[in-house]
Amino acid sequence: MKNITISTTKNKQVIDITDDVNKELPEGDGVVVLLLQHTTAALTTADLDPGTDLDMLDAIEAIAPDLDYRHPHNPAHAPDHIMSSIIGTNLSLPYRNGKLILGTWQRVVLIELDGPRDRNIIIES
Repeated sequence: MKNITISTTKNKQVIDITDDVNKELPEGDGVVVLLLQHTTAALTTADLDPGTDLDMLDAIEAIAPDLDYRHPHNPAHAPDHIMSSIIGTNLSLPYRNGKLILGTWQRVVLIELDGPRDRNIIIES
């Protein structure tokens, strides 16, 4: 089991972590499991053409409605918890010869929803 830490720099951002994950994969073939140990960020795959990250963030923001949230710690970031739960905090991906098997435009991304922060990801292959 390995860990990587990704330092985000903005309150909301999409960060390509594909190369970071590939560096941690063993030679050979298998499945890697990624677990983001946070409740106000998410993991997914995405196309990262210019501007797509901002489109993604706008769409994600629209998912969580403006409500009177009851989150006792900080109601202002309750939508961030909801968005993280909807998108997810884990991925299972195949790899071959020590590299992720992804579609032509797919990249593995961390979506920061309440940063900037250091985000820890466990990698098990």
